[in-house]
Amino acid sequence: MSASSRLQAPGSRLPANDDAAAVRFDAVEKRFDGTPALAGLTLDVRRGEMFGLIGPDGAGKTTAIRLLCGLLHADAGTVRVLGRDPVRDHAWVTERVGYLSQRFSLYGDLTIDENIEFFAEIHGVRDYKTRRDTLLGLTQLTPFRGRLADRLSGGMKQKLALACTLVHEPELIVLDEPTTGVDPISRREFWKLLSEFLSRGITIVMSTPYLDEAERCGRVALLHEGRTLAVDTPIGLRRVIGGQVVEVLAPGRSDAAAITAALPGVSDVQVFGERLHLTLEDSSDGAVAVLIRRIEASSLAGAGVRAVPPSLEDVFIATLARKEQGRA
Repeated sequence: MSASSRLQAPGSRLPANDDAAAVRFDAVEKRFDGTPALAGLTLDVRRGEMFGLIGPDGAGKTTAIRLLCGLLHADAGTVRVLGRDPVRDHAWVTERVGYLSQRFSLYGDLTIDENIEFFAEIHGVRDYKTRRDTLLGLTQLTPFRGRLADRLSGGMKQKLALACTLVHEPELIVLDEPTTGVDPISRREFWKLLSEFLSRGITIVMSTPYLDEAERCGRVALLHEGRTLAVDTPIGLRRVIGGQVVEVLAPGRSDAAAITAALPGVSDVQVFGERLHLTLEDSSDGAVAVLIRRIEASSLAGAGVRAVPPSLEDVFIATLARKEQGRA
């Protein structure tokens, strides 16, 4: 069987219950020195999908990833990966999961070829050379295969790390903020690679602080304080907003948020640098025209105003606000 055909058939080692979720968290709790990192996390990841974990620092993203990789043991609840307990069946899961951590350790004094060879041997992959050549081609690293890892750019190191993660042909790859600190062009190339592997049937779970990246996922989970706020497609989550979202650009006006919040029909104002996102109570097309007239009649006359689709930032803030209101 060729390396290409093996890449296209990642499910050959799936357990008998191949209709089960690739990853399942059921009321999972994890504490560190008494402080909860996860407080009843519940979510499922379907086989063959790209699933994003998003949330602020401290939301529990990295803890969840370490639990599903079997690096931590849950204090309560259950974690299942490909139908198995990732702690009790750690060796079985490790053979089928590729994990790219925030600080993936490449060996700077080894070449690209030697790094991939090293990780292949760790996973017991004997006939790895054809597989290595395929991965180098996909990551566009073939011309640099003799270069030391220490002499690679940040984006090239991330692509090499991904190749090392995939050398043992995992069914599931887990990425913990894989593009943090990587330049925009390298981020784009990295995402092309992920799309390629997704098309070959590999399940991908990733955490990211970049909500524009989360928009590329099939489904995402909004996490806050170790709990699931919502799980849905990005389009489905945008329906949470309800009304229209209007972007206002008023450079140099520190009072813009207060002025727009006081306008009739505006239910929420969020500030993103010089941009304001206003959520309107009325979802009709005429509501935007009415708002524009009101802004022109205010001291913000001349500001840029346009209707925009709700971003995941808008959704996250709105979902969190509704949750806080429910507690009140």
